[in-house]
Amino acid sequence: MHPSDVKDLLTCPLYAGYVERKAWKVSLRRGHHEGLISLETYEKIQMRLNGSAKAPARKDISVDFPLRGFILCEECNRPLTACWSKGKSKSFPYYLCYYKDCGNRRKSIPRDELEGTFETLLASLKPTRELFELASAMFRDAWNQQSRQTASSIQSAQQKILGVERQIGQLVDRIVETSVPAAIMRYEQRIEQLEQEKLLIEESLQKSELPPGRFEEMFELAMLFLANPLRLWQSGRLEHKRTVLKLAFEDRLIYSRELGLRTPKTTLPFKVLGGFINGCGEMVGHR
Repeated sequence: MHPSDVKDLLTCPLYAGYVERKAWKVSLRRGHHEGLISLETYEKIQMRLNGSAKAPARKDISVDFPLRGFILCEECNRPLTACWSKGKSKSFPYYLCYYKDCGNRRKSIPRDELEGTFETLLASLKPTRELFELASAMFRDAWNQQSRQTASSIQSAQQKILGVERQIGQLVDRIVETSVPAAIMRYEQRIEQLEQEKLLIEESLQKSELPPGRFEEMFELAMLFLANPLRLWQSGRLEHKRTVLKLAFEDRLIYSRELGLRTPKTTLPFKVLGGFINGCGEMVGHR
């Protein structure tokens, strides 16, 4: 396919479940077919096409070296790469920094040493049973609060749709009352903008549906992960290992050959658990 053909596909709203034909004065509107992508995704694609290009995802992540690209060199703060080094009778796995201007260039770290240190870190994230039960209660309260906020967002979106429809009705009345072609054109352009805004609100409203299940049903797997992230890491599947990295840490980790892994930036759930473990709390002050 020619690049122009690819761009035609990416800029066609038909695949988002909408139709538009400006040559026939048909503004963007919902079609009678199911889209392959959401309108929100379509809009993001247009912004990406009109903006700066992004780097593609790495393709050299393998099950042999799941931490490749995630661990940073302490000297140059760049991601470590990895390789197999051939010995006399077999090959040995290593992580290493490969940048020319780095003082630790080609100073390899045995895979078992680095990944063993990482597993020790994951094991330290496991909370006690009492603490986990307390955190579960907190997350359940947060779930209930989020459900209430979702219901409020749904009501707000419905009010916005009514407000947009009122604006469209007012502009239609103005078109009927005026005979100035320039004014009519401006009103029609504004109506088209409001119609597209209405479509986006309606789509967001569909995504803001209240959760269909209970907390226990929706978050059973997530709570199992919080209870013991090391178990998921040791499952042996690469996608599970990459999931652990995304769910447990906010940023990449720096590895020191003398001190091991630096203090990690964990995600919010583990920060909450860590705060209780470290006793980071105090009595509520007077009102």
